[in-house]
Amino acid sequence: QVQLVESGGGFVQAGGSLRLTCVASEHMYSMAWFRQAPGKEREGVAGNLAGGQSIYYAPSVKGRFTISRDRAKNTLYLQMDTLNPGDTATYYCAADRDYHVYEWSKAGSYAYWGQGTQVTVSS
Repeated sequence: QVQLVESGGGFVQAGGSLRLTCVASEHMYSMAWFRQAPGKEREGVAGNLAGGQSIYYAPSVKGRFTISRDRAKNTLYLQMDTLNPGDTATYYCAADRDYHVYEWSKAGSYAYWGQGTQVTVSS
């Protein structure tokens, strides 16, 4: 059974930074970060597909967040800079064995999920 373990969430003031980490129990070609705020749907934040060759960002985070991976460690990262209260949510790591999932920002594209890590940004 594939396991994804996230860490790095926390409480930060607006303008601050956090780095999320997701460690997978085995190599996954398609990996992504999603987030879900209370009362809202889960949304794709950033995708790292084709083993890292294809990178995607949601418009709301482009220029502020950076997704990357360490293939040797089966680890996915999300560097989040210039955080604002609108970024407050539970962040989830998602993964799939497909080389390049069809729709990176759709939750249904991924077979495996982490337990989530909370990010809270105060104004």
